Amino acid sequence: MPDTDAAETPDDASPDPSVADRARNVLSENGTGMVQDLLFAFAWVGLVSLLYDFAFSAAPQWVLYMFMLAGIPAYFGFFISLEIARERGAR
Repeated sequence: MPDTDAAETPDDASPDPSVADRARNVLSENGTGMVQDLLFAFAWVGLVSLLYDFAFSAAPQWVLYMFMLAGIPAYFGFFISLEIARERGAR
């Protein structure tokens, strides 16, 4: 006996937006912020990698992890100070 609570067939389902449509929607709403976040992450990881490889080459690996974790407060500090500077400049 067929189950009446079975999953809907594709013909009965409401049309879901495609992955491309959802990605386009998210990027249009948050694109600038996402790009800024990505650029900050690349810059931070690049800077930390260079410091660890050249300036602190004899340091243990946990130093690298601490530098990477320091990126979290650095991120928020940078963008909060940027917002404050924008507010002061707008006055």
